[in-house]
Amino acid sequence: MTPGKGAERAFRALGDPRSRPNRRWLDGLLGSSDREGTDGLLDELGACLDVEREIRRRHREAGRPTYAQFRAPFELYALVRRLRPEHVVETGVSSGVSSAHFLLALQKNGRGTLHSIDRPTLQRGRRFTARDSPVALPPGRATGWAVPDGLRADWDLRIGPSQRLLPELVRELPTVGLFLHDSLHTAGHLTFELETVRPKLSPGAVVLADNTVWTGRAFPRFARSLEVPVVRRGRTDLVGLRVPEGPEPPARGGGAGRPPSL
Repeated sequence: MTPGKGAERAFRALGDPRSRPNRRWLDGLLGSSDREGTDGLLDELGACLDVEREIRRRHREAGRPTYAQFRAPFELYALVRRLRPEHVVETGVSSGVSSAHFLLALQKNGRGTLHSIDRPTLQRGRRFTARDSPVALPPGRATGWAVPDGLRADWDLRIGPSQRLLPELVRELPTVGLFLHDSLHTAGHLTFELETVRPKLSPGAVVLADNTVWTGRAFPRFARSLEVPVVRRGRTDLVGLRVPEGPEPPARGGGAGRPPSL
């Protein structure tokens, strides 16, 4: 079964050709026993077209209609709606496509907080060139500039390096129900982030990492330590796993990660 008309309308409204929902990936992360229910969550987005259009409008106004965006925003929405986490943590925000869909789902849940950490990269000049990072902020824009105003009220956005901010944040939180790594894409940094959040991951939490083509075996090693499979989104390098519902296997190789030097 594929997502229905509501999800398709949301996909068209956002306008990112990479963002069509991948049901098989969601099934791999959540299990395939409630496909109809998950499709219903995706179709809820058909009532949120104003949010999708606003994100697209803000990208266009900044002269960046093809701005690098998180490729699975609708799946993030469905995951948060299904898991109903009290705390979602993401590292790496950029324009805020992932953040907006996390926040939209939390708002629909009527509970939960998104905690985001970002160390922004700025565009070098007035015009975007090949010398700029694909996620460089356009002039006059700040982290999360595409997130609609109506979603920002309960957003815990922290600006700075995750090497410093993530350990501080994790110490504050009782649990983490969903974690997304989309920041510095090196094996050492991904390992640091995964091991930092590990002690607070709830049973059944989902852990995601993007751009893993650059992080080698870091995510598969983490999955092996939890004795769970890596679930890849199609042929992309966006991957995820589901934390076991029972007691967590002991960490291999010892404890919390050390912040890598930059």
